[in-house]
Amino acid sequence: MGKKFNLAVVGATGAVGEAMLSILAERKFPVDKIYALASSRSVGKKVAFGNRWLKVEALDEFDFSQVEVALFSAGNDISKVSVPKAVDAGCAVIDNTPCFRYEADVPLVVPEVNPGAIADYYHRGIIANPNCSTIQMMVALKPIYDAVGILRINVCTYQAVSGSGKEGIEELAMQTANLLNMKSVDTDAYPKQIAFNVLPQIDAFQENGYTREEMKLVLETRKILDDDTILVNPTAVRVPVFYGHSEALHIETHKKITAEEARTLLTQAPGVTVIDERCDGGYPTAVTDSVGKDATFVGRIREDISHPCGLDMWVVSDNVRKGAALNSVQIAEILVKDYL
Repeated sequence: MGKKFNLAVVGATGAVGEAMLSILAERKFPVDKIYALASSRSVGKKVAFGNRWLKVEALDEFDFSQVEVALFSAGNDISKVSVPKAVDAGCAVIDNTPCFRYEADVPLVVPEVNPGAIADYYHRGIIANPNCSTIQMMVALKPIYDAVGILRINVCTYQAVSGSGKEGIEELAMQTANLLNMKSVDTDAYPKQIAFNVLPQIDAFQENGYTREEMKLVLETRKILDDDTILVNPTAVRVPVFYGHSEALHIETHKKITAEEARTLLTQAPGVTVIDERCDGGYPTAVTDSVGKDATFVGRIREDISHPCGLDMWVVSDNVRKGAALNSVQIAEILVKDYL
C-alpha cells in the first residue's frame, strides 16, 4: 500500500471546491485525512467526499501543519492572506486564483503541457493553477506547438456563467425564469442582462482596452510554454451557458501543417478528444460533450483560407472541472507521486 497524504480543500463550499472533493474521491487520490475549509459563515455545513460527508471547518482557525497539501479555490483576497500561512506551516499549496500566477518563482502548470515545472514548487511551496480558458487552449495547442511552432494565436472565448461562481449561475437562472414569465430582470453579477444575451466583457477593462480576462490568456500562455515570442490576441465573451467554455482558435504556425496532420496529432494528445466530422453536428459543444467530462474536446479543424500557415479549430471544455478542479487534482497527483 502506497503512502497516504493529509489534504485540505479551501473554498470547499464553492462550485470548484465541491468539484475538487468529488474528483479527489473519484480518482482515488491517496488521502489519509481530508479537511473541508471555508469562511466562518459556512462552518458546520456538510460537503460530500465520495460516499461520506465532511463537516466544514473555519479556514481562519485551521492549523496547516496537519496537512501536506492544500488545494485553494476561495478567491484572490483569501489566497493572498492564507496561502503564505499554509506554506509557512510546511504545506505545499496548489492555488486556483490569479494571486501568484505571474510571479517568476511560482510554476504555472497544465499537467498535459508542462508537468516538469512542478519540480520548481520548492522555491515558494506554491503551484499556480492557470485560468480555465487558458488551460483548455493549452491542452489543445501543445501538440501543434511542439510539431511546428506557433507564431500567433487569435482566440475568441465563449465562457459559461459558472466561470463567475454560484452568483453567475443564479443570475442566469433567475433572469431566464423571469423573462419566460414576462417579468423584468435584475442585473447584479454582470453589467448587463446575461439571459438570451452575449456580453463582450469578462472582468475589468485595462488601459490597453483589453479586459483582465483577456490579458490572462496572453500572459499565462507565454509563461506555460516558456515562450515570450508567442503573440496572443484574445476576445473574451460571456454567454448564457451554465457550464462549459468554448473557444474559436485561429493560429499561425511557423511551418505549414495540414488539417489532417493536426487532426492526427490531436487524436494522440493526452487529455484531448477529437470530434471532427464535416457534417451536421459533427463537432463538440459545451453542453452536449464537455460537461462533467475530463477531456478537452476539439473539432472544426481546418486550414485557414486567409493565411498560408493558418489553422483553425473549435475547443470546448468543462470550465469548473478541467478548467479548475481536475487540473488542480492532476497537479496534486504528480506532486505527491514524484516530489513529496
